[in-house]
Amino acid sequence: MNKIEIRKFAEWAREKLISDIIYKAGMLGINEKRIIDKLPQSTEDLHFFDIGTKEYVQISGEELKQRAALVQTIRDREKNYKSYKEAFDTIVEEIAYTWFNRLIAIRFMEVNDYLPSGIRVLSSENVVKKEPDLVTDPFNADLDLTDIEQNRVIELKNQNKFDELFRMLFIKQCNKLHEILPELFERTSDYTELLLTISYTDLDGIVYKLVHDIKEADFNITSEGGQVEIIGWLYQYYISKKHDEIINIYKGTIKKADIPAATQLFTTDWVVRYMVDNSLGRYWIERNPNSKLIEKLDFLVVPKDGQINYVDEKIDPKDLTFFDPCMGSGHILVYAFDVLIEIYRECGYLDRDAALNIIQHNLFGMDIDKRAYQLAYFAIMMKARSYNRRALTQTISNNLSVIEESNSIERFTFDGITNDKEQNKIGEYLVNAYKDAKEIGTLQTIEEYDYNSFKKYLLSLEKNVSRYDIFSSAWLMSVVPFMLQLTKQAIIMSKKYAVVCTNPPYMNKLEGPLKKFVVDHYKPYSSDLFSVFMYRNFDFCKKNGYSAFMTPNVWMFIKSYEKLREYIINSKSIDSLVQMAKGAFYKEATVDICAFVLRNDSLCKYGTYIRLDKFKGDMEVQRMAFLKELELSSNNIFIKRIDEFKDIEGFPIAYWISETTKSVFKSPINIGKISPPKQGLATANNDRFLRLWYEVDISKIGFGIGSVEEAAISEKKWFPYNKGGAYRRWYGNREYIVNWENDGFEIKNFKDENGKVRSRPQNIQFYFKPAITWSDTTSANFSGRYADKGFIFDVKGSSGFPSKHDLMYILGLLNSNVSQEFIRILNPTITTQVGDMARIPVILNSPYRDEVELMVKENVALSRQDWDAFEVSWDFERHPLVCIAQSFRELVVNKKNITDSWNENNNSNFSLESCYMLWQEKCIKRFNKVKTNEERINEIFINIYGLEIELSPLVSDKEVTIRKENLQREIKSLISYAVGCMFGRYSLDVDGLAYAGGEWDNKKYITYIPDKDNCIPITDEEYFEDDIVGRFCKFIEIVFGKDSLEDNLKYIANALGNRGNTSRDVIRNYFLNDFIKDHIKIYQKRPIYWLFDSGKQNGFKALCYMHRWNADTIGNMRVEYLHRMQKVYDKEIERMQEIIDNSHDNKAINKAIKRKEKLQKQLKETKHYDALVAHLAHSRINIDLDDGVKINYEKVQTTIDGEKLQILVKI
Repeated sequence: MNKIEIRKFAEWAREKLISDIIYKAGMLGINEKRIIDKLPQSTEDLHFFDIGTKEYVQISGEELKQRAALVQTIRDREKNYKSYKEAFDTIVEEIAYTWFNRLIAIRFMEVNDYLPSGIRVLSSENVVKKEPDLVTDPFNADLDLTDIEQNRVIELKNQNKFDELFRMLFIKQCNKLHEILPELFERTSDYTELLLTISYTDLDGIVYKLVHDIKEADFNITSEGGQVEIIGWLYQYYISKKHDEIINIYKGTIKKADIPAATQLFTTDWVVRYMVDNSLGRYWIERNPNSKLIEKLDFLVVPKDGQINYVDEKIDPKDLTFFDPCMGSGHILVYAFDVLIEIYRECGYLDRDAALNIIQHNLFGMDIDKRAYQLAYFAIMMKARSYNRRALTQTISNNLSVIEESNSIERFTFDGITNDKEQNKIGEYLVNAYKDAKEIGTLQTIEEYDYNSFKKYLLSLEKNVSRYDIFSSAWLMSVVPFMLQLTKQAIIMSKKYAVVCTNPPYMNKLEGPLKKFVVDHYKPYSSDLFSVFMYRNFDFCKKNGYSAFMTPNVWMFIKSYEKLREYIINSKSIDSLVQMAKGAFYKEATVDICAFVLRNDSLCKYGTYIRLDKFKGDMEVQRMAFLKELELSSNNIFIKRIDEFKDIEGFPIAYWISETTKSVFKSPINIGKISPPKQGLATANNDRFLRLWYEVDISKIGFGIGSVEEAAISEKKWFPYNKGGAYRRWYGNREYIVNWENDGFEIKNFKDENGKVRSRPQNIQFYFKPAITWSDTTSANFSGRYADKGFIFDVKGSSGFPSKHDLMYILGLLNSNVSQEFIRILNPTITTQVGDMARIPVILNSPYRDEVELMVKENVALSRQDWDAFEVSWDFERHPLVCIAQSFRELVVNKKNITDSWNENNNSNFSLESCYMLWQEKCIKRFNKVKTNEERINEIFINIYGLEIELSPLVSDKEVTIRKENLQREIKSLISYAVGCMFGRYSLDVDGLAYAGGEWDNKKYITYIPDKDNCIPITDEEYFEDDIVGRFCKFIEIVFGKDSLEDNLKYIANALGNRGNTSRDVIRNYFLNDFIKDHIKIYQKRPIYWLFDSGKQNGFKALCYMHRWNADTIGNMRVEYLHRMQKVYDKEIERMQEIIDNSHDNKAINKAIKRKEKLQKQLKETKHYDALVAHLAHSRINIDLDDGVKINYEKVQTTIDGEKLQILVKI
């Protein structure tokens, strides 16, 4: 099965269908914004609509009725949604998936010859024939065509209107299929047919691509790889883009209508087999010791001794009830069908009889998504058809259902019709129980009543009507069918099943009725919807029955699922569990998963656990590893008593740990007792209250503050903020600042429209205290960092506050691989929660303590050197290569006993390459020292905790967070530093920032004078006296010496690797094409150097420094540089023309022609750019540095009228 092509088709098909439906609706005067009223000249039978086309649209006849039905549906739906557009979009989505479902269902049926007529609908038996067989031979397709319709078929054929004929016949075929597959091929609404736009002649149409882009063999169940599961994959991929649009799992709340798309994940095939084999298969084998089924279940987990605990209970195959309460498109049910067939065969049943029994007695399923339900129903019916040729023509009931809600019904009873009080109680109960069921789904508990009796009561009501009127007729036509649906739901949801097996929804941000219901009924287990289902499904399950799942693995470890673990450990059993490698499921969802089977009693004390952590790769890699581990019974399979998980506080399902490791957790001291981890400030709006430190006026930042009280009287607005960040140990990630002006007044009073405080300042008494801080979320190992006084900390930059005496020792422990092993036990996810950190055991009394503290202090110091060597550190002083050159110069000066200034001592020349080699040596020594220290720290803590067998002290290079040397990076950072000197941000005469807001001081700039007007042009030739390449060359000359300038420029050019004939050309091309990209990346899309950019022709580019911006910056750039640039182009064009006219050198002429063409394009671009700039220059827009880059960047490009004009490079 080619899933790449299937995905490509399904994603495209959804967009195509939606686009075509919207277009067709628009042609009927119904669009995304409104419903257009008919024009006054309209008559009763002919309506005119002005949709903006040259001619008015005319609608008459049947289309008029269909349009009216569509309008009414939108109006009705609008009442239940926040806006007209939401209602419109929902209906379009429904129409699109209705036709998509039918198209792929008919395609599956025609390929497998399941259509009753045997005539293909979308294609032809003759592969070279383009016309579908249905169009060729419509009268033998058993479509019950009326005389009028038969004449219409002939008429359309004669008129060569084959697509119109195809649509007519396709709709007739769908309606005909209603007789055998009523749940999928429902009677279509008038407007649904109106908006069907499919064509078989369109080579870019959905029919053609369905037939030609997906191999027929993928649909054919007799072909290798062909299977009914293709229906599920098509649906999964059909909604995949919407799924991605709605939610990145674990981020953001979800609207009611979007829950199905947000939570649908097609369960990996081998995981389905594992779940079903070890629940349904095991349930049967345990009660049938002589069963041969065990030989046919490839994924059945058998204890290492091969002994299965048999149950003394005789059951009939019909008693094997199997329920999927979140069935999606039915993948799990389809495989369960195959296992049940094998069981029935063992008992002597014929396949055709077994198939009917399975549909009627064994398989049960529900889902809130009608699309998924229809496909699950279709898949199961196709499965039955594959075993019984008459399965579709025999009237058999199934036990699958979409979940409908009763919100549209106030009460069940109707005077004069519903006369049985006892039965009415059931009706009223159902109406109440299924309120908001489209959100709550099968989480609702349904009481046991005699629903079959109530069903008979509903069917008899029409006979009880004493007098018909429009109200009683309407009630009988609408309420009774709906109550029959609720009754079917109740019958399914009130049963107990031998096996409950599902892949539940993963969603932890709930809202509305769903949130209230979950909190009211399942609060201890409400961390995520999947965990709620884990608890809920036990109630669906018979005693001694099995409940199987695929879920995220977080429930096994983190504190928020502790109550669920405790419940399972104390009252249930874990029969088997498979934990996939980290990242294995990331192609489907960014979540680490496990699959497991729970038993609904506590009798089974031992469970089998299979750990695939070392087998890195996708789910196919996991499949092969699982089968190999089963075959070899390797060391990755563990047999554990369930009560062993009580030995560690919090009950983590850490099945793989040794007795030694387990004993460590019995230590009376843990991190929570000596360094209580705390979550900090949740601002509720980081864009408003946080900045990267380099965005604001540096003088407004309060560094080194020691307490909340000191901050309150400091008169500073911004304060350093620990926000987590990338994987980095010991020191660093000091990037953010927070607005805590006036003791955090604005944050503390940040409220929503209802007056409720949105922000959450917590643990304020710990603000500004020395701490160990770490990132809440990281894809790598845990990384703790030392934070000296002066920081507020974020909810994502959690912090611990040990005593000054213990701080360095605890930091060493946390950054050791011993601590990493503890974290893997307590929470092996990408999120390190404070509750899990608190449980890490600590042994304080150690003879190695002084050695550990000394190495930790050294690592902190070395990491600080590394962090401060780059300009994104607020403690950055000057570029390291400049520092080395300065040291050389001082050495020369001292040796000659000369006290000349830099500017006067131009006889000293330094090779940039030599400076880099010294820097490289320093970086290597620093890296190796940190690595050596980390390995020794590991060795000490391994020894302290007695884990020599379990752990190795070795550290890989990629785990060391000190940066290695990198020539290109250092050269680019040198260029960035030089640009900073050009603008006065830095100075060769002072350390650190020379100007970043506040008062300008000319005394700071002696050796290298910054640009006067805060505008440095970047051109493809040297046209200006302050040309950026010229200024850069002067910088290199001053720092490294005049005599070595050319060698140093060549060294820079080679490191950059850009194209160019000379070193200056290479450097110029870097400034033209790459400098701003690098700057934006390094400054995390908050650049402090802004690039005026006219466009792709490089007609005009100029840099300015954000902190020197004023109201005249744009005007000055326009007059002094842009207009001068245009004059330069005019003169250059004239000069090229002179060469063309007067030269006798063909090579020179051709070169001049090309140069002239380029100049003309550049001139044209600058004139267009000038028109944009003029509007903004006249506005004299100033900025407020406190607003940060994001707001100011847009502000300076927005006119007084609110029009956005792109004059700066896009971030």
